[in-house]
Amino acid sequence: MALINPSILSADFARLAEEAKAVEGADWLHVDVMDNHFVPNLTLGVPIVESLSKATDTPLDLHLMIEDPDRWAPQYVEAGAGSVTFHAEAAGAPVRLAREIRAKGARASMALKPATPIEPFEDLLPELDMLLIMTVEPGFGGQAFLDIMLPKIRRTRELISRHGLQMWLQVDGGVSAETIERCAEAGADVFVAGSAVYGADDPAKAVRDLREKAEAATAVSWGCAH
Repeated sequence: MALINPSILSADFARLAEEAKAVEGADWLHVDVMDNHFVPNLTLGVPIVESLSKATDTPLDLHLMIEDPDRWAPQYVEAGAGSVTFHAEAAGAPVRLAREIRAKGARASMALKPATPIEPFEDLLPELDMLLIMTVEPGFGGQAFLDIMLPKIRRTRELISRHGLQMWLQVDGGVSAETIERCAEAGADVFVAGSAVYGADDPAKAVRDLREKAEAATAVSWGCAH
């Protein structure tokens, strides 16, 4: 099953509650947290996440593009996040952090920048509920999809299958009606889409259309055995 997670980075920040309701058919609401240190941009923090979690029934998928996620990630679980993603490049103790996120009741996920290979983290996979492959450089919305990430997505799906894990494989960056099928064919099953959803005339329909494209590509290429 393909999961579509609209990114509120592309939404109107003055109307977040309304923008969340506009995509209520989505599986999760993707929330990018940036600190102007790990990435050159600054977005929202714990108080806004807490308010947003009360304004929508759609579970929140937090992507922490921040330094020191070991300190901050647990606070986002307490603020209402259902899934928290930290970056492999920023975490000091990723196994301990993943276990703490899970212990607090959320799904634990780890993200990799485009230049970070998956292979050194193979032994960590059983500690995670999801792995996020960035298909653009983190820090800004609206970037063009990097096709060179498709082999990395395939290798990651192979590792997940080899270990018999029931974990999700998410892609984030430049996901649209033009690119989502390639991601699904490569092995992704969770798709973050920002401008492709919030830039559409009907965001809810855009979510449905993206899911339909991803599921059709998945059925043709590698089945739904995972």
